[in-house]
Amino acid sequence: MITTGDKKEFIRWFLDTYSFVKKEVAWLLTYLTSDEKLLKNIHFVEDIHNLPKAILISTDCVTATPFKFYKNNRVTPDVESAFLDIRSNPEEELYIGLLFKDRDASLEYAAVLEVYPMEKQNLMKDTLLELLAELVLDQSVREFNKKQLYRLIDDTLQNGNKERFIELTNLLNGLLELEKA
Repeated sequence: MITTGDKKEFIRWFLDTYSFVKKEVAWLLTYLTSDEKLLKNIHFVEDIHNLPKAILISTDCVTATPFKFYKNNRVTPDVESAFLDIRSNPEEELYIGLLFKDRDASLEYAAVLEVYPMEKQNLMKDTLLELLAELVLDQSVREFNKKQLYRLIDDTLQNGNKERFIELTNLLNGLLELEKA
């Protein structure tokens, strides 16, 4: 579990290591470290889409929008609006996405990175879809095998091959038994 101390330490490291196009971003991040209640509700995530309240912060070493605040499908580049909302609603969950150089190689960032709820739901949805696809594929293979066996049985009846007929009907009966189970 990621503690408020871990988050505070990461934010301080981030502020010491990187600079921002919008200087107010550093002020906002410093404010976040000043309140334990706020830190409890802060979550660092890779993807902020479809989240109720989120901030996207870019450092000056990447070419991306410097700052965006998302809340209830509204977006603003204004850091002060984000600050006022966070200060007025400290109990609300806040998801923060960061864009900075070598982000994927940063151990400090990895230590505070969380999987947000929608990502968990998507993972569960993907797993269910994979299982459903597997079931459909298994059913299709069984149907194909059954049709093949019927065709082979017809051929052996026409050829009068009694031993092969018995072998194939036993296979078909086994397949039909599996379908009943």
